[in-house]
Amino acid sequence: MNLPSLILANGGAIAVLMVTLWLVSLWRSDVSIVDIFWGLGFVVVAWLTCLAGSGEAARQWLLVGLTTVWGLRLASYLAWRNHGKPEDYRYRAMRDAYGPRFRWISLFLVFGLQGVILWIVSLPLQAGQLSDAGWRWLDAAGILFWTVGFAFETVGDVQLARFKADPANRGHVMDRGLWRYTRHPNYFGDFLVWWGLYLIAASGGAWWTVFSPVLMSVLLLRVSGVALLERSLKARTAGYETYVRRTSAFFPWPPKQELGDESGSSASAENRVDKGVECR
Repeated sequence: MNLPSLILANGGAIAVLMVTLWLVSLWRSDVSIVDIFWGLGFVVVAWLTCLAGSGEAARQWLLVGLTTVWGLRLASYLAWRNHGKPEDYRYRAMRDAYGPRFRWISLFLVFGLQGVILWIVSLPLQAGQLSDAGWRWLDAAGILFWTVGFAFETVGDVQLARFKADPANRGHVMDRGLWRYTRHPNYFGDFLVWWGLYLIAASGGAWWTVFSPVLMSVLLLRVSGVALLERSLKARTAGYETYVRRTSAFFPWPPKQELGDESGSSASAENRVDKGVECR
């Protein structure tokens, strides 16, 4: 299958999956399930491409393997974190704002939009698998980026989960471990993961898909990631402004020392949207 046909076929598969997921959300009255599916959507696209396309085997399986590990970890973590909890506050706010119309609006504004973003962001996974080019140094660079990014988001999620599990930390800012050096180690990890996958695809000639990691970076920094979460945390978390002044927002960096800063104060920071678009 050639690339244009493959991209269209994967787009159709994503549309079917998103409509199915929307129907499940109506039955459960919970749109939050779209966040859990975000990572799994990329896994589906990677495997469909692998089954339908033919390219250099090592790069093809590398892209499929790395995407599968990343997507399954993210989905399982979000499923565990959201188990037994009500619908995410963002979707509840939308449900309240639109009333009965929300069931149809969610099809396009939530599931449809995330499906389109998933389709665009996954293009390196699709184009990269069809390449016949041999191994290059960019592949090694991509693996390094992916590995560091995966470690950041995995360790960051574990550290936050342990912190929030302690009732003594309720109402405090999480500023320990990786969270001491960046306010969003999980988003920074996602950033590196997708640039890593892009480098592997670019090594095979799919350099033109650079808009994919650029789009993911914009979403993480300016739309559904850092910017959205920061506004929420500043409004409802005591001590977060102090944490902001001393801690890098995204890229890890040693914390600033402030006069009168209370070292050891810690607090709970809500995690990603996920996917996207916690997207995840």
